[in-house]
Amino acid sequence: MSSTQTAHEPEEVALLTGPRAASVLAGALAPAGQQLLSWEVHSVHHRPGAGVSVGYTAVVAAPTGARSTEYLCATTARLSNPQAAGLTRVSPRGGDGPVVHVWRHPADPELPALAVACTPSLLSQRLGALIKATMVAYRPTRRAVVRVTYPDSSTAYAKVLRPGQSAAFAERHRMLRTAGVPAPDVLRDDPDGLVLLSTGRGMALSGLLSRGMDESRAARVFTSLTTLLDALPASALQLTPHPAWSERDRHYAHAASTVLPEHALRARAVAEGVEQLMAACDPGPVVPVHGDFYEANVLMEGEGVASLLDVDSLGPGHRVDDLACLLGHVSVLDHLAPSSYPHLRPVLEAWTRLAEKQVDPVSLRARCAGVVLSLVAGARREDGGPWRPDAEGRLARAETWLAQAREIQARRGAH
Repeated sequence: MSSTQTAHEPEEVALLTGPRAASVLAGALAPAGQQLLSWEVHSVHHRPGAGVSVGYTAVVAAPTGARSTEYLCATTARLSNPQAAGLTRVSPRGGDGPVVHVWRHPADPELPALAVACTPSLLSQRLGALIKATMVAYRPTRRAVVRVTYPDSSTAYAKVLRPGQSAAFAERHRMLRTAGVPAPDVLRDDPDGLVLLSTGRGMALSGLLSRGMDESRAARVFTSLTTLLDALPASALQLTPHPAWSERDRHYAHAASTVLPEHALRARAVAEGVEQLMAACDPGPVVPVHGDFYEANVLMEGEGVASLLDVDSLGPGHRVDDLACLLGHVSVLDHLAPSSYPHLRPVLEAWTRLAEKQVDPVSLRARCAGVVLSLVAGARREDGGPWRPDAEGRLARAETWLAQAREIQARRGAH
C-alpha cells in the first residue's frame, strides 16, 4: 500500500468505527433484503499500510421480520479475491470514502478454512471425531486460532491462515521439532489453510512474572530463555526474513497517532529517535530468531521452557530484536494490568542487565522503545473499558526506553 493510502487510514478508522459505519453495514445487507437495526464495534484491526478491518455485532431484520444477531466484518484492505462468495462491496454514503468490503463471519474472503474451523459439525467431519470448537483469536483477512476439544477432554489448536502461507508455517514447526526445540507438533496441514497443532505443555511465562521472582530465580529463568534462543536451528537462516518490530517504527507511530491523535508528535519523535539510534549501533550478527519472542509465546514448566508458540516469524535476524521484544512486552504488563504484576519491575531490571551482557545496550533499549511503540495502538478497547491510560502509559514507556538509550550513547561520546 502506498504512503498516500497509508495517510488516509486514520480517516478509514473513523469511517468504520464512527456513525457512518451504519451506512456501510446497511449497504452490505440491502442486497439480501435485510435491514440493520443496531450495531456496535467489537474489534478494530489496523496494520499500517495494510488497511483497516473492523468486526461488528449487529442486530439484523430479515425480509420476514425475524431478527437475528450476526457478526459482520468490514475491511479497507486490498483483497486477493474481491469476487469471493459472500463478499459485498460498498461505498459509504455521505461523502467520499474508500471502497469497503463486508462479509458475514465466518465467510472471510482470505481465510477459506475459517468456515470449517468455526463450525463444529464441519470440523468434526474433517477430523473424524465429535469435537467442540472455541474461537481463541481472530484477525480478519489474516489468521484465526480455534481451540479444539475432543470427547476425552484433550485439546488441540486449529490455526487458520491464508492458503499460501500455511505450508510454510507448518514447515517452521517441523523444523523446530527436528532440532529438538519444544514447539507444538503439526497434526495435520490442509491445503485450504487449516493447520492443526498439538497443545503446548506448560504455563505462560506471564504467570511467573505475575508471581514475581527473586534475583537468582530471575537469572535462571532468563538463562532458560536465552538457551532456547541458542537452540533455534541454523536451517532457519534459509527462511524468508521478517522485519523486526522496531524496523517498522514509522508505521507504528502512525497507528499510535490514530488512537492518540493528541500525542501524534510524541509518537513520531519516538520513531525518529529509534531510527537514529538503530542506524548508529551494531545490531550484532545475523542468527536464527523467533521474531515474536515475548511472555505469551513461551510456556514454562518450573524454570525451564516447555513450549515455544507462534513461530510464524521464525527466520534470520538479530538476537537483540528477540531480547527487545521480550523486554518491551514485559515493560508494559503493569500498564495493562497493574494489580496482576505487582513484582514486575525488579525482574525487568534484572533481565535488562543480563540482556546487556549479550547485545549492545544502546541498540537493545532503542529497539525496546520501538517494540513498545508498536503496542500503543493495541491498547484501544471496544468493550467500553478504560484504555487511554494504558495507551498513554505505553507511549511514555517507549519514551523512557529511548531516553535511556540516548543517555548511554551520550556517556559513550563523552569518553
